Amino acid sequence: MPARLRKFIGAIALLVLVTVWALLAMALAQSALTSTNGLLAGVYYVVAGLGWVLPAMPIIKWMQRA
Repeated sequence: MPARLRKFIGAIALLVLVTVWALLAMALAQSALTSTNGLLAGVYYVVAGLGWVLPAMPIIKWMQRA
């Protein structure tokens, strides 16, 4: 597979991953964090905001393969 096509597919996959991750994080926050304090909600949003990086790493590694 040419590198250009692999990067295009990877970019689309990353966009889908981030979109789905954000929607799931918002849905979980709406259902679970409605009656919690602000500190716990803040910790959740930090973890959820950075959590997409771990699933994205294999996609990026695949994109950079020779």
